[in-house]
Amino acid sequence: MENVTFGLTRLHRHGSAYFDYLALRKRFFVDTLGWQIPHDDTVEMDQYDNPQARYSLVLRDGQVIAGARAMPTTATWGEHTYMLRDAMVGKLSTIPQDVIATEITSPRVWECTRLVIAPDITAMADRIQCLNLIVDGLVDTAEAAGADQLISLSNLWLLRALRQLGYAADLLGKPYVNADDGHKYAVMAIPTERSLPVVPRDLPRATHLPQNMPLHAPVRSPVRSPVRSPV
Repeated sequence: MENVTFGLTRLHRHGSAYFDYLALRKRFFVDTLGWQIPHDDTVEMDQYDNPQARYSLVLRDGQVIAGARAMPTTATWGEHTYMLRDAMVGKLSTIPQDVIATEITSPRVWECTRLVIAPDITAMADRIQCLNLIVDGLVDTAEAAGADQLISLSNLWLLRALRQLGYAADLLGKPYVNADDGHKYAVMAIPTERSLPVVPRDLPRATHLPQNMPLHAPVRSPVRSPVRSPV
């Protein structure tokens, strides 16, 4: 496995990795979890996939198998800022306005969203390795911009996993149940510096190296059955 990090101005250095990540998001968040978010038949993409965003992806044999998106909490793009702040002011109906008690706007805090690991990565050791590489990439990117904390609205399983990786993550708000998938989510604060024992040990670190174009073959759409009208 290997990690790559980039923004929109450098996505061309990584072949189709960005598009493949959007396709993975669609397969997981829309097809598997049933989230009501913007998408087409191939990809999921929203208003936060803009030039303020940075991406940390994990590849295996040239294929994107995991990734996440991040941006500073000072970001603005048109009428939008970052996801949690927009939710607090009522711009996102699918996230409770009281998901976090205090508005955060600081160059030292970055928001992480759309964290996904491919469902076919089933071995726990592989999933932990994926998460470690994703977070390493996000941490390195945020720290390079002067940040020392990440925040993320995520499934509660992430809290324990982050602590196993050495990050003293903690909840910033009360959990709530997502109406689309029935799972519990909460906002977490994640210091960029590891301060807890790392379990397991000897995990690889992010390298952020650009990949050769041929490694990222375009996603081929599977053969689909005729679309049927919902019953």
